[in-house]
Amino acid sequence: MQKLRWHALLQQWVAVSTARQNRPQMPANWCPFDPGSGKVPDDYDVYLYPNDFPAFAPDVEPFDPHAAGLFGETGPRGACDVVLYSPEHTLPPSQLSVANWRKVIDVWTARTAEHATNPDIALVAVFENCGEAVGVTMPHPHGQIYAMPFVSPNVQKELASAKQHADSHGGECLLCSLIRAELQDTRVVAENENFAAFVPFAARFPAEIWICAKRHMRTLIDLTDSEKNSLAEILSIIRKKYDNLYGFLMPLMMAVKQAPLRERDVPYHFHLQFLPLQRSPNKLKYLATIETGYGTFLADTLPEDMAEQMRRSEPATQPSR
Repeated sequence: MQKLRWHALLQQWVAVSTARQNRPQMPANWCPFDPGSGKVPDDYDVYLYPNDFPAFAPDVEPFDPHAAGLFGETGPRGACDVVLYSPEHTLPPSQLSVANWRKVIDVWTARTAEHATNPDIALVAVFENCGEAVGVTMPHPHGQIYAMPFVSPNVQKELASAKQHADSHGGECLLCSLIRAELQDTRVVAENENFAAFVPFAARFPAEIWICAKRHMRTLIDLTDSEKNSLAEILSIIRKKYDNLYGFLMPLMMAVKQAPLRERDVPYHFHLQFLPLQRSPNKLKYLATIETGYGTFLADTLPEDMAEQMRRSEPATQPSR
């Protein structure tokens, strides 16, 4: 069964996809993403793989935004892809070369541009789950791309905040203001010509980092060739720092946040969010009732302290100031 059901109390869509119960759970002797599996080319570098257990698909009932109601239900028309970062099964993302990250970014961008021509797609969500603590079911290095027929709740909230800020600050972009302020503070972890990486002032997760474009842009499609190279460079730096912070693969979530495709005039600013779950070498952050049930996060670490630890994490590239 593939359906979208309306959560009347939270005013948001929930994707019901019962086939996902059949996903393999960390198979020991076979991986569909490995060359020779018969599921992928025998020789590839970075590869876009259609998700075997999609929550959104192009051949299902179309999405009807007016179906919302007490028991509203509609079709999850869209697409779900897996981006295979490398053919090497055990290669952690932190060991990808800058050139490899650039190829990953090119796949993200090409798929976003393709979905932008499809009127069924409202938002392209590029993301990665890394580590068993996050719930990863396949250890092969990969991320995902969901093409969704609606704008997700968190992006809607960010849009509302951006619009409110623009209305009260002469049209100024909220993230442009934040980036300028963060670059003058102590939470910057790495920086290059086109991007800044920092632990945000009100970080919800331990060692949370945002990578923000210094130039105002809306989506991956807006990146220049030089900006793609810069993004690949800073992605490589941050991933290395994460895995070196405690000396093991950092369990984390990565969200590549871009503007909705059908809302051309919204003041949304392209950025990436890293949400790690490791709060110390031997302790995980769990999202319990106050966070999951009430939406109020409890921060176990001070952002300024975590930024300093991340700056010192080798191989270190100090921010160019």
